[in-house]
Amino acid sequence: MTTARLRIAPELRLFLPASRRQEWQEVAPDNTSTLGHHVESIGVPLTEVGPMLVAGRGVPPSYQLTPGDVVDVHPIPRPQQLPEEPRFLLDVHLGTLARRLRLLGIDTAYHNDMDDPALVVQANEERRVLLTQDRGLLRRRALWLGAYVRGSAPADQLRDLLERFAPPLRPWTRCTACNGVLVLVAKDEVEPQLEDGTRRNYDAYGRCASCGQVYWHGAHSGHLEEIVRTAQAWAG
Repeated sequence: MTTARLRIAPELRLFLPASRRQEWQEVAPDNTSTLGHHVESIGVPLTEVGPMLVAGRGVPPSYQLTPGDVVDVHPIPRPQQLPEEPRFLLDVHLGTLARRLRLLGIDTAYHNDMDDPALVVQANEERRVLLTQDRGLLRRRALWLGAYVRGSAPADQLRDLLERFAPPLRPWTRCTACNGVLVLVAKDEVEPQLEDGTRRNYDAYGRCASCGQVYWHGAHSGHLEEIVRTAQAWAG
């Protein structure tokens, strides 16, 4: 036999080309390419891969395949263990998810005009997990840590992230516009910034320490509170 076989776990098969979306994948060892290279060559980003086993023995991505090897490729265990409380950076396509994470008090950086190299630089400098649905971005060697966001609807994406990283939730503590920390302020401090109706109907206010935006429980609070309640139920 001149090939090795990779047994891809069901959770990872979405990364395979549609025509090859099956459990077993054959690759050709060449005495040069690592196991990690072979896994990525079939479409699976290493950021999504957990234990890899050859004959029941764990091997690293640097392992050199030999003909006849059979490798079980498993997904990252959930919740994924990080050295510190997770902080995130989202690519330009995940703006709604970014606002929901901030609503939950999760430290989330987001820019709607940042290109891929700049994202990698910021993620590395600030030790943020880069969240994206761009598999090519996840395969950049310079990136310290990234994660693929599953789902097309923001609610599904949020649930995926909460299940994967289990970040502590601190709702209503961050600015959804800039990620700054909210501080309680007296009504008279922010009155010049309020519309007449808001001034009459609300008494509790918070202000972003970074951008100065003022917050109160207004017309959209019911929808936002439902997002928070649902997220807290998922976080369990």
